Amino acid sequence: MAAMRHRLTFITGLAVGYVLGTRAGKERYEQLRNAARQIMQNPAVRNAAESAAQNSRQVASKAADSVDSRFGDRLPEAVAERVRALRDQQAPAAADGWGSSAT
Repeated sequence: MAAMRHRLTFITGLAVGYVLGTRAGKERYEQLRNAARQIMQNPAVRNAAESAAQNSRQVASKAADSVDSRFGDRLPEAVAERVRALRDQQAPAAADGWGSSAT
């Protein structure tokens, strides 16, 4: 359900971007692109994005623990392997206290 919502949001964004781009022309497109780039380079925006990413990782980890404790051995092996792989990937980032390495 959530994947469908994300897909629909993405497609809607593409459609709106296309319509605005065709109506506004290349010059306006460049202005919008530069404004978006400046917003994304703002330290406050970057900190908020990193904080949201870190919080989502924590929630996902708690959810995985809950599913694992509730369903345990009843999980298909492929799902259990994927959960273990994701935990292994997150362990170094969580251990250093700095969150993700994305900048």
